[in-house]
Amino acid sequence: MGTVLSTPVRVAIAGAGGRMGQMLLERALASPASFVLTTALEQEASPLLGRDAGAAIGQVSGVLITDDIEAAVRQSDVLIDFTRPEGTLRHARCCADHRCALVVGTTGLSEADKAELASLARRVPMVVAPNMSVGVNVMLKLVRLAAQRLSGYDIEVVEIHHKHKVDAPSGTALCLGEAAAEGAGVTLAEAAVYAREGMCGERRTGTIGFATLRGGDVVGEHTVLFCGDGERVELTHRAGSRRNFAVGALRAAQFVAARRVEGSNGIYTMEDVLGLSDV
Repeated sequence: MGTVLSTPVRVAIAGAGGRMGQMLLERALASPASFVLTTALEQEASPLLGRDAGAAIGQVSGVLITDDIEAAVRQSDVLIDFTRPEGTLRHARCCADHRCALVVGTTGLSEADKAELASLARRVPMVVAPNMSVGVNVMLKLVRLAAQRLSGYDIEVVEIHHKHKVDAPSGTALCLGEAAAEGAGVTLAEAAVYAREGMCGERRTGTIGFATLRGGDVVGEHTVLFCGDGERVELTHRAGSRRNFAVGALRAAQFVAARRVEGSNGIYTMEDVLGLSDV
């Protein structure tokens, strides 16, 4: 079972003014028996600096928004980061220096970014996942199983997000592609097709295609299609609210805070958090 914490987790939230940051603040403040909000972080020169972290959600938290990452990690058990890759890496370095555990939901991380996080995780535990939803992480298991059993089927990943999303394909879509590739016994690097245009020729056998849609205020929808001769299997997840991502991230914070107490450093996934690794 591992360590069970007997006191609330002291949590800092980066990107406090963003959509996910606001939802994380709301859920953390609504669960005082489980979490103590120590810090709400925003970037330098943000107009939100100095304001109460709960103001935008109609609450008085007593925590003022700051850009002082050093102070944040010194007084926290866990930092939750849904920002941009450059900010996440800067925060992760500070967390490693001060032994503050980290939950990373940032997408668009490069292979070099991931390698640096893995190196820093030798000093402090981290949960790194582009999607913290319980449903999505169960879907990853199902996609892997389907790809194992539906040998020879064409695999396509389709995703749609709101018009403000800056990376494509989404981190979740890439994770779904990785799960499909693992199940099919290939690597995503060799199988992925990210764009089709013009006279691109017939679909190459064994590839995994991606289609990216952007528009409106769509929180996030992902579908993995397994297309065979005479039948098609579709696995779909639709997010109607960011609340499920926030709930998952806070579960991850509790998990990684316990690993910090144990001294069990390293990179963990939501499969570890949800106990899906052996399912």
